[in-house]
Amino acid sequence: MANKTIRVVTRGADGTMRTKDFENFDSISELHDQVGIDDCSTDLSLRGLPIFKGLVGPMTESKTVVRYESPDVFEALTKEWSKQKVRRRRRRKATEAEVTEQETARSVPAPNFSTGVNIPTPGTPSTL
Repeated sequence: MANKTIRVVTRGADGTMRTKDFENFDSISELHDQVGIDDCSTDLSLRGLPIFKGLVGPMTESKTVVRYESPDVFEALTKEWSKQKVRRRRRRKATEAEVTEQETARSVPAPNFSTGVNIPTPGTPSTL
């Protein structure tokens, strides 16, 4: 875990967000009890990092920052994130000429059975 900053985000008594950055896990261990090690994160850079009692995380904030949040901060930020509108992309409508061109390009010519060529299908005896 070289050159990673550990960021702990909590909520102050007045309701403001408090952020504190740490250089290593020793100083966080003085404030929070370690209850395990992350061994199932889909982000492989987080595997092996400690899990602390009373904090949600670890989660990546950027390539150099690992983030832990208190449960109330996690809940509030998740609610804000889920309420954000997703900007939908609009597709350009094709003109009538483009639609006709696409349909003719997709059409497959019908087979011509009047040639008299008998092509055997797999598994049937040949009469040639």
